[in-house]
Amino acid sequence: MTLTYLDLFPEQRASLDELAFDGNHLVSGPPGSGKSLLAAQRAVMLALTGTPVTLLTRSNLLRQSLAAVVHKLGPPDRGVRVATAHAWLTDWYGGRVPRTGDDSYDWEACYDRAAETGPVPDLTLVVDEGQDLPPEFYRLCRLLQARTTVYADECQRLTDTNSTLAEITQRLGRCTLYELDGNHRNTRQIAAFAAHFHTGTGMPALPEREGPPPRLHRLPHRGAVDLLILLAQKHPQQSIGVIVNSTHTQFSLLGSLERRGPRLKPQLYTCRAPAAQSRYRTLDLGRPGIVLVHRASAKGLGFDVVVIPDTHTDAAVDPTSAALRMTYYVLATRARRELHLAYEGETEPPLCAQVGSGNLLRG
Repeated sequence: MTLTYLDLFPEQRASLDELAFDGNHLVSGPPGSGKSLLAAQRAVMLALTGTPVTLLTRSNLLRQSLAAVVHKLGPPDRGVRVATAHAWLTDWYGGRVPRTGDDSYDWEACYDRAAETGPVPDLTLVVDEGQDLPPEFYRLCRLLQARTTVYADECQRLTDTNSTLAEITQRLGRCTLYELDGNHRNTRQIAAFAAHFHTGTGMPALPEREGPPPRLHRLPHRGAVDLLILLAQKHPQQSIGVIVNSTHTQFSLLGSLERRGPRLKPQLYTCRAPAAQSRYRTLDLGRPGIVLVHRASAKGLGFDVVVIPDTHTDAAVDPTSAALRMTYYVLATRARRELHLAYEGETEPPLCAQVGSGNLLRG
């Protein structure tokens, strides 16, 4: 059996080698520990045993990113399907999955269907960012007797329907646990800034790689475009992730960038775009340049430079809110080399004001 290990550190490769092929497994780790890359590697490894594997994620944009990684690992006939959990559930159910009054999945209907159809032979699932799927999903995996490997970090939950690590293991039943360590994405300065927003126990160790400290910019009204053009000109061969709080802001920035810097060819992703507008649903995440994404789609992604241009939209939110702090923890840790935050108005957003000058440059 031949396997190509793609850009793995020794401890990451060890985590793959130590996981049994059978059974259920939960692998947890902080941002930058390589969970998404390892999820793709794990899926390919399992497929090489001759059993088709489905690699799942909640986000369609992360699905695209993982599909590109799986493609790099080898030919498509290795039997790995990369899909969103929604698409997989729809296929398994045989059509539209019933919903409840609050538009969430009717899990009882799913359990009834599982009882009717019985276990799925040789069902093998690998789940990335597994904390973003609800506990009921993992109970369904157990009912279907799926061989399930989950990669998760409960300190990176951005949705209302999510699972803790304890809930995942409880619903899956018998499950082995593996903890990843290390941050191979961020610089020490970016990780130190993100640590201000960490909500869990056991602060992740800071990486050794050095870089510029994160910077907070005070912008004039609609001044974010000037900052983005400057960064794109400064880093023409790097990816620049612009993560914002609303779809309106995404399209406003896109229009301004296309008028003022047409050669930049920015990309925009929104799950709200109709299928006919594939330009806004399918991105080339491998090419450098500006990518405009909503906060809800940022999980699992990484960019050379990250810009959060609208921190002022959080000014009215309680800065001690666990949800807000978790959001900024996730967003900040998307950056590999540089992190820029910005706000409009006279006053710094309270969440940013709490960070000392040693970890956040102003101006």
